[in-house]
Amino acid sequence: MDHQKHWERVYEINPAEKVGWYRPHLETSLQWIKSLGLSQDSRIIDVGGGASILVDDLTSEAFRSIAVVDLSKKALDLARERLGKRGKAITWIDGDITSIKVPANYYDLWHDRAVFQFLTTPEQRQLYKKNLLKALKPRGDLILAVFAPEAPPQCSGLPVERYTRPDLKSTLGPEFELQKHLKELHVTPGGVEQMYLYCHFKRSADQ
Repeated sequence: MDHQKHWERVYEINPAEKVGWYRPHLETSLQWIKSLGLSQDSRIIDVGGGASILVDDLTSEAFRSIAVVDLSKKALDLARERLGKRGKAITWIDGDITSIKVPANYYDLWHDRAVFQFLTTPEQRQLYKKNLLKALKPRGDLILAVFAPEAPPQCSGLPVERYTRPDLKSTLGPEFELQKHLKELHVTPGGVEQMYLYCHFKRSADQ
């Protein structure tokens, strides 16, 4: 399956507020990001940010160096248009996080809500991790939200990988130290319950 075409189609036939992962605000993500004590010049990458409101909230918190990556150009266009003039300060990256070129030791925070779970093969996960390790600074922060075991086995018509906390920690490997975690129930606009596992990791300094 061509995943890029799949996600473009999703945003072509659904308003942004009707897609399954939509929330008016990503309260947990924003709260955790604000708790990190980052400076306004800290470099943040939102993987799979698409049309999410998180970038709006981050700019409202005066963060000045934000990149948003998504497979769907349509989703990025929606966010860019919504932000208007503020959107000109954002780096918009249309591409697959497992294959795009990323700058080395560049980002202070890597945020991903609901992308990693769609990587259902070891090869995909390894490519993701390779870019993660290249781009995230030593002692940088990783906030990752994925489907927990209680969540459905599919999302938006695609299979997903579901994780327990030990599973996710093991998949990421010794380069990442778990700081905190929680489960959060998300109810889609269509009424489907999806349990998310949120984890905050710190990249090791010596890896």
